[in-house]
Amino acid sequence: MTSSVRRPGDGRLDGVITAAFGRHYEVEVPPSSGAGNGETAALKCYPRGKKSVFACGDEVEVTQTAGDQGVIDQLRPRRNLLWRSDAFREKLIAANLTQVVIVVATEPGFSDMLISRCLAAAESQQIKTLIVLNKADLQEQLPTARTLLAPFERLGYPVLELSARQGADALRPKLAGERSILVGQSGMGKSTLTNALIPAARAATREISEALNSGKHTTTFARLYPIYNGWLIDSPGLQAFGLAHLGADELADSFIEFHPYLGQCRFRDCLHEAEPGCALRAAIAAGAIDARRFEHYRQIRDEIAVAKRQSQGW
Repeated sequence: MTSSVRRPGDGRLDGVITAAFGRHYEVEVPPSSGAGNGETAALKCYPRGKKSVFACGDEVEVTQTAGDQGVIDQLRPRRNLLWRSDAFREKLIAANLTQVVIVVATEPGFSDMLISRCLAAAESQQIKTLIVLNKADLQEQLPTARTLLAPFERLGYPVLELSARQGADALRPKLAGERSILVGQSGMGKSTLTNALIPAARAATREISEALNSGKHTTTFARLYPIYNGWLIDSPGLQAFGLAHLGADELADSFIEFHPYLGQCRFRDCLHEAEPGCALRAAIAAGAIDARRFEHYRQIRDEIAVAKRQSQGW
């Protein structure tokens, strides 16, 4: 974790946001700010003004106002930001990451579309990714899960199979020295993984809702934990991941298999639909681009176009 220091002269402290609860944040600051035992201290902080534009992992300047209270004065420059958006709302997820760990499971069923969305968000911020297939001990469902993940593996995205309830030893080396976040749908076992990796976290877990074939939300806010010379963020379960903040070119560029074909279409303004001489369509026909991944791209692209119209009042 980035070290926190007291800024000379102005009484401000450099800190790292380790939890975000709406407009209330927990910020790790130097031990001289109140821990008194050589450990870092956590201040409960609010931003100055009405805007709340901070995320877990952000490096900030704060002013301590009481023993365990503080105010966030300024955001330090970010290296990257993982976030989602639709026509009307934005949700900051985490900042200053080196790795996004997308957690899926053999049950309940997971969405490969959500994986494509997470990958696009990470690629647009140049953050590397790892896909974890949890509950791999459930042999009956394993072939279906592997089939859904095969297109991502063929693109070079690493897939790690494990069972969080039997331990997370296979994941530990992948987290060493990284600033990682666990993302995925509810019920995939993110909190169970966090508990296996960091027993002191005591992240809440619940049984899967069989009636809905979906997990119950157990983590309601993002929480950062120091781990293996880096840190790990456990985040709330995702049921949607809008990408309305991406431009058309940014979205296409976030699908890495498109790279050899972008700019190669006959028409410069090709929409990759029925235009003659479309390089992407030719690549799909040749089997160089997975047809389902292309449908993911089309759906997200059309969704972004609708969101932009809605935000403009069309």
